[in-house]
Amino acid sequence: MAETHPVILAALAGFLCALLFASIPVGPINLTILNEGAQRGFRWAILIGLGAAVMDTIYCAISFTGFSTFINHIRFVKALMQVFSFVFLLFLGFKFLLAQTVKVPTKLDNASEKLEARLEQKLHPHSAFMIGFVRVLGNLGVLVAWVVLSAMLMAHDWVDDTLAAKVACVTGVCTGTTLWFLILSFGVSRGHGKFGEKTMLRLQHLSGLCLIATAIFEGAKIAWDLAKHKI
Repeated sequence: MAETHPVILAALAGFLCALLFASIPVGPINLTILNEGAQRGFRWAILIGLGAAVMDTIYCAISFTGFSTFINHIRFVKALMQVFSFVFLLFLGFKFLLAQTVKVPTKLDNASEKLEARLEQKLHPHSAFMIGFVRVLGNLGVLVAWVVLSAMLMAHDWVDDTLAAKVACVTGVCTGTTLWFLILSFGVSRGHGKFGEKTMLRLQHLSGLCLIATAIFEGAKIAWDLAKHKI
């Protein structure tokens, strides 16, 4: 990984990160595709997914223009984000692994639902694309998640503080998110009821295991760095 070209590494990091977090049904989009795809078919479901992927990508791009840009210039902040990422991934992993329902409630849910309702009243989305776009636009958790994730990616040197690397990462995010919604839309429209909430819950548990495994890897890396520097 250390010898990988920075642009390729950034694109791969963005792709895998998007694929993992898009498959965790914490927001309304996966459930919307689940319901709409079964009733209205693949085309309607994938257009919802494409709208969601576009807004997801925009939030990711915005996050890289925020506070994450100074991480590489302040050593303490970088180290702090590495520790925070370990705790965050471990907490999130167990939260989704132990979930009993598809949607895991968060403190941002109420605010997001109110914002989403206001946006729908003002924008009146009727097309499938705009439904997906507006629902992600009103989901504050998505923006918060990408702010944290972009900071984590830069803190671990998976994304360099260069325009090329950031563009590559955002492109990877767009590709990974779109791929997941494509798979989900196809599975729902062709599954004849088999690709339901139980399947999504299993995927959520699998995502939880992946997050825990990533957290353990990060914890081991932090411990190795501390031992190497004799801190």
